[in-house]
Amino acid sequence: MRAILSVYDKRDLVDFAKSLGGLGWEIYSTGGTMRELESGGVAVRSISVLTSFPEIMEGRVKTLHPAVHGGILARRDHPADMDQLSRHGIGLIDMVVVNLYPFVQTIRRDGTSLEEALENIDIGGPTMLRAAAKNFPFVIPVVDPLDYRYLVEKLRNGDVDLDTRRYLAQKAFQHTATYDTAVAQYLLEKGELFPQHVTVALRKQLPLRYGENPHQEAAFYVDEFEPDDQRKGVASATLLAGPELSFNNIGDLDAAISIVSDYATPAVTIIKHGNPCGLATSQDLAEAYRHAYEGDPVSAFGGVIGINREVELATALEISSSHYDAIVAPGFQEEALDLLKGKKGLRIVLAQCTVGAPTANSPADLDFRRVSGGFLAQTPDSVPQDEVDLRVVTERGPSLDELADLLFAWRAVKHVKSNAIVIAKRQAVLGIGAGQPNRAISVELALKRAGEKAVGSVLASDAFFPFPDGVKHAARGGVRAIIQPGGSIRDEQIIKVANRHHMAMVFTGRRHFRH
Repeated sequence: MRAILSVYDKRDLVDFAKSLGGLGWEIYSTGGTMRELESGGVAVRSISVLTSFPEIMEGRVKTLHPAVHGGILARRDHPADMDQLSRHGIGLIDMVVVNLYPFVQTIRRDGTSLEEALENIDIGGPTMLRAAAKNFPFVIPVVDPLDYRYLVEKLRNGDVDLDTRRYLAQKAFQHTATYDTAVAQYLLEKGELFPQHVTVALRKQLPLRYGENPHQEAAFYVDEFEPDDQRKGVASATLLAGPELSFNNIGDLDAAISIVSDYATPAVTIIKHGNPCGLATSQDLAEAYRHAYEGDPVSAFGGVIGINREVELATALEISSSHYDAIVAPGFQEEALDLLKGKKGLRIVLAQCTVGAPTANSPADLDFRRVSGGFLAQTPDSVPQDEVDLRVVTERGPSLDELADLLFAWRAVKHVKSNAIVIAKRQAVLGIGAGQPNRAISVELALKRAGEKAVGSVLASDAFFPFPDGVKHAARGGVRAIIQPGGSIRDEQIIKVANRHHMAMVFTGRRHFRH
């Protein structure tokens, strides 16, 4: 039995090779792998012994040879294949152990040139690996050092069964597909977000007990190429305490992180079924939490809290008086963490909450949504605060306090499902109307939630008002200023209604649909 070992990742390589040698396997290798094996005391032969040809072009060509690929691809149950091997003096290769040049690690380095990147595109490795995987009934393809131990156990017990070989072949093809995806993404023309063909590489981060409902299976995947120490948002989440995360928890945590990351000031939100039911900012974090909670205490029960600052004891004390499913923040002071750990069923999650608008630099950064037979893809709804071009359209302009609340509410409304209405005052959400087929109904729901607190408040609408009825409802409820995109054919009528009620209204020229 003969094996070719040629790997970049040399974890446990020497021990594995020694185990193979102890089982009577002949080992062939190349370059740095061969030197590693020799220094570890492994009996190893150069690949040139098989090919009768030296490595050339500084190692660019060494395994691309019939003596290698004939031995890998020969079908042992095809007499013609075996006869040709015999006539050409080619021996069988029974195992190929390969993992590839560090292309992703190379292109991540600052200042990597195109030449350096191209030199780290592996050719011989993927070719051998794909050949072995194609012929897996007869050849064992190995790509992951984590598979070494149990593979040796199977060999010691006789042979590697077909199901295991199929599993290793699938893993090998996935490895080369992921590698090719990295290269294809790198070679995309800069700024090209929607090429004709797209592949995205994902890695399973977390198995989940079930999906949105118990009869649905689920798992959580992350971008394969994002370094673990550079992950942001929910992909960076670490569970510090509490039950395991569920599908719905992860969705709500993502919403919570996205919302509080939109604010540079200390911010607290409470999420229920993907929508914020409370949101507030304040220099005092405990006060921000109280105001967020007061936005809708009933809906807050069993929700998910998102905070964009380290949680200290005062805030933890406020939170501990109510029941929540989870809390996520970029840090927890020791006393706060100890207190929150005492809350039964509370998931305590550490995650990066990076302030700033998300951007799309490659297809992997797009927002994807599954539809029947395909996917919709779009860039993130990302508008930096300094790019919001406000235009006052009413006779009265907003006061400074109203303007601050309008900008606060405008950030909040983009995270609410359309038709979306947010009513706010003093940097806190008082009422939300979400997901209604009629914008006037969303206004009514938000006013009902806000109650008497709506007097002197501001209102944000994610899209224009098609009719004046929503503005009339807002005026009757005590709203003093409105921020909306504008663009309705009835804008003039709507502005007249606002002027009649001495309301201030500003247009942004942008909308924030979220379906």
